Amino acid sequence: MTSIFQRALGAGFDRLHPRIQRRFSVGLGSGEACAGRGVMDRVWHAGTWLRPFLALGGTRHILVPRSGRDIPFAIENVPYRDSFGRETVTFVRTFAFPGRPQRFDATMIFSPERGCVVDYLGTHQHLATDLHVQADRSGALVIRSGEQRFREGPVDARVPALIRGDAVVRESYDDEAGRFRIQVTVSNRYFGPLFGYEGSFTAEHIDVAAHGVRADLRPVREEARA
Repeated sequence: MTSIFQRALGAGFDRLHPRIQRRFSVGLGSGEACAGRGVMDRVWHAGTWLRPFLALGGTRHILVPRSGRDIPFAIENVPYRDSFGRETVTFVRTFAFPGRPQRFDATMIFSPERGCVVDYLGTHQHLATDLHVQADRSGALVIRSGEQRFREGPVDARVPALIRGDAVVRESYDDEAGRFRIQVTVSNRYFGPLFGYEGSFTAEHIDVAAHGVRADLRPVREEARA
């Protein structure tokens, strides 16, 4: 069984740096989870006008309402099978801001119907985002978000471009430093850059069977619709 990112990248997966390959091979087939720890050199957002929206999203662990520099960071990627039988991988990020940590949660699947990875944001999977992935010339993984959909009960609506946040993520491996480097930018086509972070971390791989999946890493609500 190949990982969700191997399925999305196809032959392009082999162009990734070997350490990036292993990190994004995390899945039920590999039997591995991955835990990363490091520091985000900068966590930023566009300005005070955006804070109420980020604070609202923060109640469901979507984006991060605070900003700062040199923020301790952890990411937990654990594979499991969700209640609909789909292979799922957690992307739970914790930013250890002074006084109170902030979490940014996502769970990801590969959707054969959509032909891409689908990213469910937050604790209740209300937002489903298509992710389009590629390997760049340096062996880094580049992820660009596409269409977003809001799901709640009978509601099933595309998020219009006017209010949508479009993400670009680049994760690479620095051989000299022995660290993963990550850059994330979320922008709106009309309002420009909204939120982002950048920094580095180290990672260790853990046996899934021995480690298990903590209940707090799984979403409170699962959405069947991709």
